Amino acid sequence: MTETGPIVVFANFLSDLAVDLDEGQILTTWAQQAPRKVWLLRPGDVFVTPVPLSREFLLYAYGLTGVPPDAVAVIEVPPAGAVPLARAVREAGLVEQVRALAGDRGAALLPTALDASAIAFAREVGLAVRPYPTVEAAEAALKMTMLLNTKTGFRGTAGKLGMRLPTGRMCRRPAADGVARDLLRDHERVVVKPDRSAGGHGMRFVCRDDLRGGASLSLDAVGGPEGLWVVEECLDVAESVSVQLEVTASGTHVLFSGAMRTVQGSFTGYASPLPPSCAHVAGELEEWGMALGGHLAENGYAGPFGLDALVDTDGVAYASESNIRRTATTTPHAMVTRLTEGSTNARPAWSVSKGWTRTPMDFGEVLARLRASRLAFDPDRGEGVVLYADAPPDGRSWRYAVIARSAWDVEEQEAALVEVLEFEGG
Repeated sequence: MTETGPIVVFANFLSDLAVDLDEGQILTTWAQQAPRKVWLLRPGDVFVTPVPLSREFLLYAYGLTGVPPDAVAVIEVPPAGAVPLARAVREAGLVEQVRALAGDRGAALLPTALDASAIAFAREVGLAVRPYPTVEAAEAALKMTMLLNTKTGFRGTAGKLGMRLPTGRMCRRPAADGVARDLLRDHERVVVKPDRSAGGHGMRFVCRDDLRGGASLSLDAVGGPEGLWVVEECLDVAESVSVQLEVTASGTHVLFSGAMRTVQGSFTGYASPLPPSCAHVAGELEEWGMALGGHLAENGYAGPFGLDALVDTDGVAYASESNIRRTATTTPHAMVTRLTEGSTNARPAWSVSKGWTRTPMDFGEVLARLRASRLAFDPDRGEGVVLYADAPPDGRSWRYAVIARSAWDVEEQEAALVEVLEFEGG
């Protein structure tokens, strides 16, 4: 971020931008990633978080970013159930504290999700919304933002922009069974996706045998009884990839690309740059992303966004969805860029993932193991492992980033990490 003035980092993972607020449990789980936003903080900033942060993690992050601990303010919002963060702040009586800390210094709100509640909160507190010039400009982008964070909105727009898409159809929930059966006449498997979903939530993979003998299609209660769904051919996928871009006043810019780590369609991690096996699709991905960025700009959107695609075993790329928001890789990439500035690692390769220790550990114990094994991030070399999201509530499911000089070095360090922390399956 190059804009001047302090920011109020607003970790509103509890948002209706990607999924309905009725999906309370999955949203609450996603909110556990809020601590990673610490890597965006600079002196004078304010962080509004829906989950508490350990002092050990804060001091660790501040030490790596060079931010004096007393130069930023962290506001921990008490749990309020599956409600937008803005409402939780109001219910906790913290609005005035946010307003007082933001002050009259030209601060701007930086929400994780640009949604109606975040915009209303910015207006209430008297803040701009980064990176928009006015709150009204941010509000004008909402319609397009909401549309292109849906599966049906993406398919309709991507088709018009000339992207290659898997064969598929959009339908209401009651028709999904019939549409799946129709597509299964020509395809061995199909994937059934709820319209408003992220991270693979609610997806179903269905083969012909699943719907024989009177069996019916079983779907999660996502989107309600008349919700929209997309049914697509299930490609023989070699890699799930993405390109991340940003719309600014000067145009659309490619930030980075990479391969997603998935299990049954659910996002579990990411590695950048693209692996050699699918590096040949980089140009097409960027072309599609630039076209989408132009469309977003025409409709008032500004800020980061991602375009996901699937590369089949023949090496052909198919666009799969867009994420018009700060994604699971936006902040880690900003962290990697920040931590390697001034180091000898000018073009870092990196990955983010999650591993499960066999027994619970606290933050200090995990960090001590990393340091003893010389795997901990070294600012001078711009390489190593970063614990980028604090200690998990269960003490076992640790999120981490690996930063190195090449993809091969990332894999080597990650293999060593598995041994040092005794991850399950290692």
